[in-house]
Amino acid sequence: MFTTKEVASYYDTTLIHYRQWWGLKKNLSLHYGLWTKGISSFSEALANTNKVLLSHTNIDSKSKVLDAGCGVGGAAIYIHQKTQASITGLTLSKKQIEFAMAAAQEKNIVDAVNFLEMDFTYTTFPSETFDVVWACESICNAINKAAFIQEAYRLLKPGGQLIMCDFYKKSQQQKDRKAYMKKWGDTWGVPQFETVQFFKSEMLNKGFNRIKTFDHTSDIKKSAKKLYRAALLGALPSMLYNVTHPKVSYFAKNHYKCGYYQYKALQENLWEYQIITGYK
Repeated sequence: MFTTKEVASYYDTTLIHYRQWWGLKKNLSLHYGLWTKGISSFSEALANTNKVLLSHTNIDSKSKVLDAGCGVGGAAIYIHQKTQASITGLTLSKKQIEFAMAAAQEKNIVDAVNFLEMDFTYTTFPSETFDVVWACESICNAINKAAFIQEAYRLLKPGGQLIMCDFYKKSQQQKDRKAYMKKWGDTWGVPQFETVQFFKSEMLNKGFNRIKTFDHTSDIKKSAKKLYRAALLGALPSMLYNVTHPKVSYFAKNHYKCGYYQYKALQENLWEYQIITGYK
């Protein structure tokens, strides 16, 4: 079980890895890309994740959006460029904030997007501040996922929408003979994985309605395989680096393994990738 400080350390430590593996400077994305019909490149797939998520919302120029777990700001920038909405992004990582602010300044939109170091499960915003709470592959890192659902409900205006996409374990009772899911989480700063049903139940309990799910597991398989290949290519250099730098941090030492474990777990049908939406 990780602490919020350790989750922050994961993202601070591995930012350099995402620069190399995921083309971070160009793509501004740490998430899986969705390879739907007509997508022909990895960069297109990454942008398509934001496009598909946005298609499930009614965000417009008057909307106030909270990006819970904003990463390096790519989604916030995308949403604003497409809708002119006002976006506030939250992350635990100081380095991600610096990266996101630099990207916003480069695109001359610093007045429309704001990035703060804050735990999205316990924020300082007044109740009913936002029209949409957006979370892309970030709630997996929450220590208390039920607390996030409760906080999202508090922060949303009446009629407001929660939309999140993430990787979810298939069932609470599944047999993971080689502990791929735990090993994946341990190398990716994920305290524990939960099921889609867990989130649907929590949303219902907190008062959300019109809850819908959209399964995109088949659309992320190319991205999962790309991450797997990166892990294989990076294994030897990483092991050699670990030998010559024995005091390197846990995540720096083990991060390359996450690509291997997530793909093996996917092959074992232990997780799925879905979008979940609901309204207050």
